[in-house]
Amino acid sequence: MAGIRQVISTLTSEGKELMGPDVLAYHYPDNNILNGSLLTVESNHFAVLKSRGAILSVYDTGQYVIQTPDRPIIGAFQQAFFGGNSPWQYEVIYINRAKLILEVEGIAYSKEMAEMGYHVSCYVHVDSKDDALKLVQHMPIAGHYVSMKEVNSYAGPVIEQSINRIVQLTELERVNEKMPDIIELVKDHLQEFLSVYGLTLNDVKALVFPKDQRMKELIALRAFGLSEVDAVRYYTAMIMAQNGIVSAPNMAVGKPYFVGNPQMAIPGSGS
Repeated sequence: MAGIRQVISTLTSEGKELMGPDVLAYHYPDNNILNGSLLTVESNHFAVLKSRGAILSVYDTGQYVIQTPDRPIIGAFQQAFFGGNSPWQYEVIYINRAKLILEVEGIAYSKEMAEMGYHVSCYVHVDSKDDALKLVQHMPIAGHYVSMKEVNSYAGPVIEQSINRIVQLTELERVNEKMPDIIELVKDHLQEFLSVYGLTLNDVKALVFPKDQRMKELIALRAFGLSEVDAVRYYTAMIMAQNGIVSAPNMAVGKPYFVGNPQMAIPGSGS
């Protein structure tokens, strides 16, 4: 309707926010953005205005009237060819500036080639208007959203390489001792990589663990100070006890188990 400004926002008509904690960027899905439209930028967002592929401006929190220097030419072009509505003449991309969670899981291998799982959680955010510009320039937007799941696919190989660089040179039992080194290496490599996309890395939390349940339990027994042989013996005794085998205590202490009269089972007793 003539005389009413179009309002560009991340809120739906019902007031629902479209950019949740799993959305890094949102491409406003309307090809009727014209000069004079009112652009609303929430307190935890940046907004990037593009025209025919060129970036015109980056906006911080507030409300802005969209104006460009070539308005008369565009206006005549719109009226002549599109009846006043030029498709994708202007585009608005919203950038989430809140702290978001990047999560990556994968497989690494210890020095003995034992399979190790890892789970890495990182907090990232877009810090400034310049960083928002980097994100739009370097992060491809397929459709109208860039989700954190897509960012995970970018960061995954960097994290995998960083973890394997240490884990592959470390014995299975000593991997946990190397966790501070692993986290520092992930931080260094990941921040260098993410900075290209305008993302700042705030914190990294990582967990590396044996994938095989049997190895987890053996390592836990070794943590009590048992030797390798004793750990295997106690583990076997626990399995036997779980299955109701009465000789489980003998296995644990390394003593033979006799059925019936033990004297009859002793070689050379003369009976």
